[in-house]
Amino acid sequence: MATLASSLDRIDLVTPSVYQRGYPWADWALQRREAPVYWYDRPGVTPFWSITRYDDIQAISRDPETFISSRRLVVREAGQGDGGANDPSLTVPNLINMDPPEHGKYRNATSRRFSPRGMTILEDRIDEIAEDVIDRAAEHLVDQLTDRREMDFVRDVAAKMPMAAICELLAVERESWEDIFRFTNEFLGSEDPEYQRGRSRRETWQAGIRGLQGYFTAHIERKRREPDESVMTTLVQAEIDGEPMPEQDILSYAILLILAGNETTRNATSGGMLALIEHPEQFERLRTDPAMLDSAVEEMLRWTSPVVHFARTVTRDTEVRGVPMQAGETLAMWYPSANRDEDVFERPDEFDITRSPNEHLAFGGFGEHFCLGANLARLEMRSVFRHLIGKLDGFEVEGEPERLASQLIGGIKRLHVSYGVV
Repeated sequence: MATLASSLDRIDLVTPSVYQRGYPWADWALQRREAPVYWYDRPGVTPFWSITRYDDIQAISRDPETFISSRRLVVREAGQGDGGANDPSLTVPNLINMDPPEHGKYRNATSRRFSPRGMTILEDRIDEIAEDVIDRAAEHLVDQLTDRREMDFVRDVAAKMPMAAICELLAVERESWEDIFRFTNEFLGSEDPEYQRGRSRRETWQAGIRGLQGYFTAHIERKRREPDESVMTTLVQAEIDGEPMPEQDILSYAILLILAGNETTRNATSGGMLALIEHPEQFERLRTDPAMLDSAVEEMLRWTSPVVHFARTVTRDTEVRGVPMQAGETLAMWYPSANRDEDVFERPDEFDITRSPNEHLAFGGFGEHFCLGANLARLEMRSVFRHLIGKLDGFEVEGEPERLASQLIGGIKRLHVSYGVV
């Protein structure tokens, strides 16, 4: 679904509830046509430049000196925090809102573990986790009348896979996984009434971040005493400029990895599954020819674009697409819009698992802040869908998918499906 706007001044991109109806595709398309660099000025919102085209987002992402991350990370309604360095919705500065040269130093502390070679070492273990997740889904009680099973795909598959993978990388013990899952939902879904449970947004994210901080503070000490081969131990032993990484930076880094490693892959997997069900001819092509799995995963990522936007602050007078910008102004880059840009993608509104080339921006622009966990996310999705198409079939959506109220993360909270077993 898409929200409709008859004119630019009626577009609403920052109200979280808008995204419970699906992405505002029509609004972004209108902007791409009429004002790709649009001054978004609404009551109750700090004004910002809205950037909707692929090439502009790429250029901005590749210029971290002119467009910095540390001042403001997201755009929100008044009273919801602006995502800047002093926004309480953040813990201490971390990779996602860090600028060069510090960003490179911290990113390099773990980049080797998330490289393609690092993922090759994990491939067998990730595949084991994926197979176990799908096997458990296949064991759901069968309806004796219809010979079909039902599940919430988000809860039973899409959420379990990335949680298990990132927790194993960070050596989080199994009994703490459910707590970690709850804390991440509260932090990243703090604008959603379901996770608020009567609390304010601020109270909700505070509960999530305090839970994560409490767990990982103790976990850091455990890894100091009992080092192992995990990414957590890599962080604990990391050095920046020849000195041990500060305790608060280790904490922030670990929390970022658990948040990003869980939420984005979960939502890309659930959104990808919904896309396959809604396009049965594509689902059948994949089932018939599993060699298409790599390109299918890339199309799922383009189609779902789970990170909705990030903001940047202009450091000096400049221009984008010939539009002047002044130092101190904010811009927001809408990644889903870039992934439907008619100038870059043929038939952008069609879901095509054979699409090539497919240089989407689901992991951000190819610059300083390109997602560290992109290789892990791809590995997890390939493993899940490889086992899924081999063991389950006949998927149908039961009821409407329930979406997250958030202008930062595009997520499906529940996706009830019925299915058969091969």
